[in-house]
Amino acid sequence: MEINADFSKDAIVRPGDVDWTPSPLPGVERIMLDRIGDEVARATSFVRYAPGSKFDAHEHALGEEFLVIDGVFSDASGDYGPGSYVRNPPGTSHAPWSEQGCTIFVKLRQFQEGDLEQKVLNINDGPYVEGRMPGADRMYLHEHGDEVVWISRIAAGTHFPEHVHPGGEEFVVLEGEIRDENHVFPQGSWVRFPDNSRHSPYTETGCLLWVKVGHL
Repeated sequence: MEINADFSKDAIVRPGDVDWTPSPLPGVERIMLDRIGDEVARATSFVRYAPGSKFDAHEHALGEEFLVIDGVFSDASGDYGPGSYVRNPPGTSHAPWSEQGCTIFVKLRQFQEGDLEQKVLNINDGPYVEGRMPGADRMYLHEHGDEVVWISRIAAGTHFPEHVHPGGEEFVVLEGEIRDENHVFPQGSWVRFPDNSRHSPYTETGCLLWVKVGHL
């Protein structure tokens, strides 16, 4: 299976563009954003657990990265509420479940070579630091090689000058709305721009973004 598998092209999925589809496990659905492979795949997805649903024990041979968007996601290591950002490096395993239900954004089999750090953070805890533009604060989540991950909290009325993204850019709109010259990205949108893409984004409403750069 290949979905948005050409990383030289823009990939944009807004709420309602793609239907939720069942996974092999009852009560667990997903929106496939990009994918190369079948059930064992290099994949980026939104995954939704119904209350009381669970996933079989499995190993993350090439790593797992996820952000809890709503509800509570659980495994043997603990309970992860809204805003939890977790990295499980290659070789880790778990059997997750959700008592109350949850939605997560998850990336599988995409760790950079030599990236073995396991971490758990919560984007609600900060700290946020001033970004490169006034009105755009950041909470840095992870960095390895050319890859950098952060949360961007952007104030209403912020306009960015045109800029280039060496190694590409990927983001999820967690709150609010952001736009650029060609697109509108409402809350719940996933966006992936290729290596050396450029744009001039702005937000009239303010927004909160999960952002990754340099990994493409």
